[in-house]
Amino acid sequence: MPTIRYYEQIGLIDPPDRTQGNQSRYRKEALQRLGFIKHARELGFSIDSISALIELNNQPDRSCAEATRITHEQLTDVRERIASLVRLETELVRMFDGCKGAGVVSNCYVLASLADHGHCETQH
Repeated sequence: MPTIRYYEQIGLIDPPDRTQGNQSRYRKEALQRLGFIKHARELGFSIDSISALIELNNQPDRSCAEATRITHEQLTDVRERIASLVRLETELVRMFDGCKGAGVVSNCYVLASLADHGHCETQH
């Protein structure tokens, strides 16, 4: 629940109603908003982006160009992270293939590569 309380504190969702026993009772709209936030977080959107998207969602007659722009920024970021991970994978495969545990530690290609970035073939 700390995450939900954080969302309340920063204004992404309204605080819930409380029962006499002080239990939280979220309204249908708040639960839908939580689903929206959860899905956006799963897709990697930042809190700021989610806040902007919620604000746009509250203005149904407004152009969706801003939502498209925010999504494009997220897509660009994801593609950059994927490219970085591919470079990382390439380097790890190269290190693994260079050693495969066939020798002794004093001649270990993995350890030598980790000790000297000059052994790396890709920027990661």
